[in-house]
Amino acid sequence: MLIRKLRIEKGWSQETLADISGLSVRTIQRIERGGNASLESLGALAAAFEVDIATLAKEAGMYTQKDLPEDERETIEYVRDIKGFYSHVAIYVVATAAMAATNLYMGLDYIWFIWPMLGWGMGVISHGLVVFEVISPFGIEWERRQIKKRMDMFRT
Repeated sequence: MLIRKLRIEKGWSQETLADISGLSVRTIQRIERGGNASLESLGALAAAFEVDIATLAKEAGMYTQKDLPEDERETIEYVRDIKGFYSHVAIYVVATAAMAATNLYMGLDYIWFIWPMLGWGMGVISHGLVVFEVISPFGIEWERRQIKKRMDMFRT
């Protein structure tokens, strides 16, 4: 979060930060999403922002530490799930529009784009129902059972 905040304060895009730091845009995206950052990457970012590497290292470790409060971990995961759902909807809309345009261009003798639109649409709807917890086939109890099962495997 700190890296994104510093980048926005400077008015830089991710591409600009990539050019200045010598890192790839993909690496910067991963780090901004809370992914792990190597010491080399943190050093390059610290140099780009002209800040102490210890500050960035502390922030980067925040999302991987086991002592992060459970409610914060769950909130971060929930927000990422919502973001994933909205991305899914956006891709669905763009792809469906492209298929409809292709169908229109090829002629309306047979309206074929409706079938992938309906199938994919059912997937989008089920994704939304799970993300917004209308249905929960893999809820908290399922997760606890799976964690216990895996932990028991490692203990034996």
